Amino acid sequence: EVQLVESGGGLVQNGGSLRLSCAASGLIADDYAIAWFHQAPGRERKPVSCFSTRPGKTLQVNSVKGRFAIARDSAKNTVNLQMNRLNPEDTGVYFCALGTTDSCITTMAGTVRRWGQGTQVTVSS
Repeated sequence: EVQLVESGGGLVQNGGSLRLSCAASGLIADDYAIAWFHQAPGRERKPVSCFSTRPGKTLQVNSVKGRFAIARDSAKNTVNLQMNRLNPEDTGVYFCALGTTDSCITTMAGTVRRWGQGTQVTVSS
């Protein structure tokens, strides 16, 4: 059974950086997509960025382009989200999710087979 565990959240000042990590255990598929979602306080969960094993098929939402970067660490079997130039609107819980396919389009639309438990990110102004 696949399990996802997020880590790396915390408190950071406006303009600071954090690196989130999503560790996937029990994942034996060669083709997959793992996405990061952001849930701000009182808001619905929204997609942020997605890694796919399909070459060139990584996706990001416009609001994080140029600030966030997603990458896989194959040796550690993690998908990491490097978040730079954070602002208070980035505050919330960040979840990673494993898609049902290797498509970032469907994974970011919420078609997932497994969610992690989330990690809290707080950006102070």
